[in-house]
Amino acid sequence: MPNPRTGPAAHAPGAFVVAPVERGAHLAYLAAHGDAGFLQYPSWADVKDGWHGESLGWFDVGGRQVGAALVLYRRVPQLPLSFAYLPEGPVIDWADHDLGRWLDPLLEHLKRAGVFTVRMGPAPEHRRWYGATVKAAVKAGRTHLDQVIPDEIDPVGATLADRLHALGWRPGSGDGREDAQPRHVFHLPLHGRTLDEIRAGMNQEWRRGIVKADKSGVQLGIGTEADLPEFFDLLRETEARNGFRLGRTLGYYQRQYRVLNDEEPGRMKLYLARHEGRLLAAHTLVSAGRRAWYQTGASADRGRGVRPSHALQWRIIRDSYARGVPVHDMRGVSPVIDPDDRRFGVLRWKLGTGGHVVENLGEWVYPLNRPLHRAFQIYLARGR
Repeated sequence: MPNPRTGPAAHAPGAFVVAPVERGAHLAYLAAHGDAGFLQYPSWADVKDGWHGESLGWFDVGGRQVGAALVLYRRVPQLPLSFAYLPEGPVIDWADHDLGRWLDPLLEHLKRAGVFTVRMGPAPEHRRWYGATVKAAVKAGRTHLDQVIPDEIDPVGATLADRLHALGWRPGSGDGREDAQPRHVFHLPLHGRTLDEIRAGMNQEWRRGIVKADKSGVQLGIGTEADLPEFFDLLRETEARNGFRLGRTLGYYQRQYRVLNDEEPGRMKLYLARHEGRLLAAHTLVSAGRRAWYQTGASADRGRGVRPSHALQWRIIRDSYARGVPVHDMRGVSPVIDPDDRRFGVLRWKLGTGGHVVENLGEWVYPLNRPLHRAFQIYLARGR
């Protein structure tokens, strides 16, 4: 732990010290503040091949830890320089009007570590669209969520962008296409509702699908690491059918499964739906603290008529509900709401649960070495 007598002396009154913390202290802090995203847990550094991680803590003048972050570093070949990335972090008080006392000591630490560019993903939500609003917009011929007035605007998210701009941070991209993590996600609220109410809030396709799977004898269960190859085969089938590539290997999922569950047993689960002995759908769920995320879904071309994915997702929802998870996070969706665009298909399916779309602020960048930052941007542009 840093010495409060020497650390804050270089900062304004009320400033914090940022210093490395042990993995156990990092986990203890996240456990006490159970709303951090799973990408901010130390294990995520072990998932990411080619990166190395560092756990950081924020400390007040009394030496009390008040914030935490997982920083991922990627070295520049043949140079003692690194790119730093804080996925969906850091875990700090984003509502504080004086963000400089949080972010300035972070930048100082990273600069000393030889970082030339920093990218982070602030956690606060910005805008929210209810399912009924999105459906009405589709019927009205809107093609993008930016054309639709949101139902809610988060007060912290609404002002945070201005505060970041004032401190010299800039959006990673205007539309979020350069962000590594999804800017738009889908949430199904669970807290304060019964399971019957949650199911009743689903559309007819979902309710009928759950019944159909049950009557057809679809068997639901939780797999093990040994089932990952079969899941991966199904994922490649899904990618080919839907025209996208996640670009991940079987080894990636095997490493993710091991390191997340080594950090906490049951953190990553593989849900399986079988019918007549054949695997028809497989979904992964990551849980941490009071939160849970449906991460990756795969389904077979065959057997879609018995609705295995609807039943599997309903099983996941019920399990999360039993754990007291307040929101079922279904992760990324596209802001495109044009029915003729294939990107709308995922959002359309998730809308059937009765949830809503949430937009965060996207990822933000701070160049610590501007010439190197510009060269890095040119390099990335050539690779696209």
